[in-house]
Amino acid sequence: MTKFKEYSGLNLSDVNKEQLKRWQELDVFHKSIETREGKPSFVFYEGPPSANGMPGIHHVMARTIKDIFCRYKTMQGFQVKRKAGWDTHGLPVELGVEKSLGITKEDIGKKISVDEYNAACRRDVMKYTREWEDLTTKMGYWVDMNDPYITYDNRYIETLWWLLKQLYNKNLLYKGYTIQPYSPAAGTGLSTHELNQPGCYRDVKDTTCVAQFRLSPTLSKGEEESVAVNELLMNKFGLSSPPSEGLGEAFFLAWTTTPWTLPSNTALCVGPNIDYVLIKSINPYNKEESLFILAESLLSAVVGKNEYEVLGKCKGSELAGIEYEQLIPWVNPGEGAFKVITGDFVTTEDGTGIVHIAPTFGADDDRVAKQNNVPPMLLIDKDGNRQPMVDKTGKFFKLEDLDANFVAEKVDQQKYAEFAGRFVKNAYDPTLTDQDETLDVSICMMLKQQGLAYKIEKHVHTYPHCWRTDKPVLYYPLDSWFIKTTACREEMIELNNTINWKPVSTGTGRFGKWLENLQDWNLSRSRYWGTPLPIWRTEDGSEEICIGSVEELMGEIEKSIVAGFMTENPYKNFKVGEYTADNYAVKNIDLHRPYVDGIVLVSASGKPMKRELDLIDVWFDSGAMPYAQAHYPFSPSQTLPNREDLKSYYRTANPVLYEILKENSKKRRQNPTVAEEVLWENLRGKKLEEFKFRREHIIDDIICDFVCLSQKLVIEVDGGYHNDPKIKELDKLKKDILNSHGFQVIRFTNEEVLGNIDRVLRLIKHALLSPLTGDLGGFPADFISEGVDQTRGWFFTLHAISTMVRGSVAFKSVISNGLVLDKNGNKMSKRLGNAVDPFSTIEKYGSDPLRWYMMTNASPWDNLKFDIEGIEEVRRKFFGTLYNTYSFFALYANVDKFTYAEAEIPMEKRSEIDRWILSLLNTLVKEVQEHYENYEPTRAGRAISDFVGENLSNWYVRLNRKRYWGGEYDDDKIAAYQTLYTCLETVARLMAPIAPFFADQLYLDLHAPLTASPSPSKGGDVATSDADKGNQKSPLRGDLEGLSVHLADFPSYNESLIDTHLEECMQLAQQTTSMILALRKKAEKKVRQPLSKAVVPAPDDKTFEQLSYVADLVKTEVNIKELEIISADKDVDNLVKKIKPNFKTLGKKYGKQMKEIAAAFGSLTKHEISEIERNGQYILKLDSGDVLIEAEDAEIITEDMPGWMVANEGKLTVALDITVTDALLREGIARELVNRIQNIRKSNGYEITDKIVVEIENRPEIKEAVQEYGSYIAAQTLANSVELKPALADAVELDFDEYLVKISVTKA
Repeated sequence: MTKFKEYSGLNLSDVNKEQLKRWQELDVFHKSIETREGKPSFVFYEGPPSANGMPGIHHVMARTIKDIFCRYKTMQGFQVKRKAGWDTHGLPVELGVEKSLGITKEDIGKKISVDEYNAACRRDVMKYTREWEDLTTKMGYWVDMNDPYITYDNRYIETLWWLLKQLYNKNLLYKGYTIQPYSPAAGTGLSTHELNQPGCYRDVKDTTCVAQFRLSPTLSKGEEESVAVNELLMNKFGLSSPPSEGLGEAFFLAWTTTPWTLPSNTALCVGPNIDYVLIKSINPYNKEESLFILAESLLSAVVGKNEYEVLGKCKGSELAGIEYEQLIPWVNPGEGAFKVITGDFVTTEDGTGIVHIAPTFGADDDRVAKQNNVPPMLLIDKDGNRQPMVDKTGKFFKLEDLDANFVAEKVDQQKYAEFAGRFVKNAYDPTLTDQDETLDVSICMMLKQQGLAYKIEKHVHTYPHCWRTDKPVLYYPLDSWFIKTTACREEMIELNNTINWKPVSTGTGRFGKWLENLQDWNLSRSRYWGTPLPIWRTEDGSEEICIGSVEELMGEIEKSIVAGFMTENPYKNFKVGEYTADNYAVKNIDLHRPYVDGIVLVSASGKPMKRELDLIDVWFDSGAMPYAQAHYPFSPSQTLPNREDLKSYYRTANPVLYEILKENSKKRRQNPTVAEEVLWENLRGKKLEEFKFRREHIIDDIICDFVCLSQKLVIEVDGGYHNDPKIKELDKLKKDILNSHGFQVIRFTNEEVLGNIDRVLRLIKHALLSPLTGDLGGFPADFISEGVDQTRGWFFTLHAISTMVRGSVAFKSVISNGLVLDKNGNKMSKRLGNAVDPFSTIEKYGSDPLRWYMMTNASPWDNLKFDIEGIEEVRRKFFGTLYNTYSFFALYANVDKFTYAEAEIPMEKRSEIDRWILSLLNTLVKEVQEHYENYEPTRAGRAISDFVGENLSNWYVRLNRKRYWGGEYDDDKIAAYQTLYTCLETVARLMAPIAPFFADQLYLDLHAPLTASPSPSKGGDVATSDADKGNQKSPLRGDLEGLSVHLADFPSYNESLIDTHLEECMQLAQQTTSMILALRKKAEKKVRQPLSKAVVPAPDDKTFEQLSYVADLVKTEVNIKELEIISADKDVDNLVKKIKPNFKTLGKKYGKQMKEIAAAFGSLTKHEISEIERNGQYILKLDSGDVLIEAEDAEIITEDMPGWMVANEGKLTVALDITVTDALLREGIARELVNRIQNIRKSNGYEITDKIVVEIENRPEIKEAVQEYGSYIAAQTLANSVELKPALADAVELDFDEYLVKISVTKA
């Protein structure tokens, strides 16, 4: 006979390794997909990581979440394909390569060729592939890494080009010269979603300046007329006399947090409806008295303690057109500069209410300057290109890098030379630190010396940083290609409202608000390693072409060769239409730079067209993965058989054949199988979600069992003969033909339909509501998950691309998981030394406790404060308890030779406690299934933990130990084994998605004896009350049955087995027991010491009945002689109750009456307090008016009585008599002796069936107890005799607190 396997200890690391080896040997992962062939698909997308960095502990969290729901859905009967992917382009790769090579972006093309650089990137990006695969395998994340999608693959890039062509054809791609965020450290522009990654906006302390812009002595007013400053100020501010007589000059005050932009100032902007004042005051530094103009509401904030006199006031619109002198006259920007303009973005929240405008460094600045014909400050470099004053490395242009004629005509070389070549941020200059003087400070000091700085101070504000370099960004004028996402904003918002976000707040808040404020997507990246933008343009930009495929590119190259722009096709070895990996290998074609850069195409008018040198945003790469992972629309999503090859099985129906098919269809309708009848009864008459089904319907020359034409769904119900290999091949060919007509085919066995029709209908419903798209094979995703940092990254780009290309969501449900922090709440990093190595953690503890801890400690979307002690606690409390429960079962089941070969004991013949735990088990299955369906793994894991610890181990097994220890092998004992087996086997399947390794070991250990017994199907499912139906099998047959829990079905629950009343009674028993045991502990009374009595006043009639029902059980558990339940309408003598008001809840309701309420609480009688407990509410009559007091508004406590101890918990009160009489003491000693003898038995290594002889040293403290309870001690310890001896030489000496006792235990 095969026994249940017994272990000497729990080592979850070894379990991890053993099960992993077994999975690999048996290829369990792929079997889990193959065995669901023909079932509805659950579509999952894997967000691609980058393998140029090592995986961390946070990746275990992210991948566990994904794995849980893919495993769960597989066990639910879905086919879940999981394709791995690698994100291989972008800044992380390039910056890593530049660091390893010791170069900067500027060195590419000089010290190293673009070809060599990209080759290094290609190598480096897969540097840690082995480590990623190793972690993925060890942590049990099932994803197909044998055939991953790789974003640098030419097939992947071709799909990206195709998608861009779709956007281009919809007029959603355009080129613009605009102000964009730019990272000098990374050498590229950034998109707004990159700029809004978590942590990109940071508080910085910068030097700020309120600068004085001097009004020109003569100000233009029209073309011919001019007026003096005094006259202008009198007109604008309504003054009766000239304001500046005897004073210095007049100035506009403008504030900036970026003084380095002041040399690029070409205008000042005021709010048209803001009130501005002209004041007389002094410069705080040089004490010169002058006139100043600023916003009225900001006077005190700007002027501070300085005295001032307001001379006049006007609206900002009155100031428009006034000219001022250039603040820092280094470069002449040309005509139209240095005047006041108006803008609606100007506020009075801070500053002076006057904004300094540098059009080259701000989007608002650029917009308002263009509206008012104000020129930007542009320089001409030595290549003849117009440039802002700051180059792309973040420094002022050097004079030698500028056009000589421009410098001679437009630049004050003497003034500019001192600052030329200086970086605008110290972070950009590798030779500077935060302690060195910044350019901002230098410019402010210069202005101060010139008397043009009114206020210089440090200011803390938020400033954007590059998400990859951690360096500050600049806003910079760039020629960029954009995706017009704003044109689809409303549709994106509407579709987002249909997505199931976990948590909801991320979808409505962080993501939803982002969509509401969406800007066009800056697609361009001025880098080298990435997907090239597939747009070729003529030099004048008048003609262009967007290439959407390699085939199109090949055709255009041939045209160019004919036109004489190219001599040969660099991709001549590529075979158009052949979609193999070998054909797309780099030996035949490489769509990266520099190869595509050398391709010159010909325009419609015969002009040469060169590729726009930009790469595309790497986030577009990853957001396109639903399409690109399948090489859509090029590679076929499935290989359909050639119609000629099918002629031996099927022929196209002709009129004669069709009549035969109709006749056969009629006969089949008249003679359905039992399974077909059952299913039809649930489908006919639009019973399922109002969808119309037909049965025995003809499609092509195939008679289908059931068809829903509107959803193109075919359902086949198969008998046993479909297991025949030849029939299987026929079924596959039928499926291929139906797929070619656009029909989805799902299959069920007769046993599945008859055994669990609810599950079958659930799978059909999913297929109806998720019809195949055919072209993509799985779109949109049912589920995705990544970190919160992907909210404006991968999540956004998935959503944006799918909305714009298909008008659809890309995913239906998403978990946005939080950060993994250290135990103190700090971000983990190698620099801080608080990072946790996932490899050593798994090696020490195994993956299961790590996964379980991460899932049950906090909801996935909350930040996890990772504490290694938490893993140990999970290992001990959950896995240790479950292991001990199984070990207990295996030990006694093997003794009694239980293998579930006996007939199932009917529910009505099982004991009440069996029915209770099975009721609770069905409730657990119902709850856990609901939690998994709602993407709540934390709740699922906690529910399983509570069931195992509190109910199965601590209650059911403990209360039933005697049923397993001794007695005959009768129906009651068999029922105990069957019940515990069912609980353990069900728990194994429930926990399998979260803890796949231990769950599989437990499942296999439980199934090993069953597969060798005559009745291997017993004890599997808790779904039905009928014993025969209750043993639901997985759809697996033959060699696969019992192979793995991950090939089994998820448990079903049976509502008829759920006894809510019994569960409530037992819950009350557990609560009462817990309270009494707590009182025992407080009184230092061991549980083995009997006590005389406990009293429980029932707060209501229902509680009275339930407590009375479980009173005997509670007495046994807490070892008391009597449990008195007092009905709600009776009093307990000497039981003193007190009531306190809950000020938090009452204050919200009756704030003004609280003092009166508090006084009234103090006068409530015992009966009135009991009424609140019993009814949950009470009307408090006050002078100021009646007040309704509810249960939540009061805290009721009961005080201790003499000789008694009292505990309160919720509505329940327990009083315990702690007096120990001599008789109780003797019984307690006897129970203590039983415990000590059992421990000696165990330490001696005796089998549980061995008889023993017990000798006890005769001491006066225990003599009477042994004499009175000798038979009891013998029965409990399997002793042939228990004798008192005057002296014992070879014995164990035991400490009984106040005295020592020697005991000898030998085998009989």
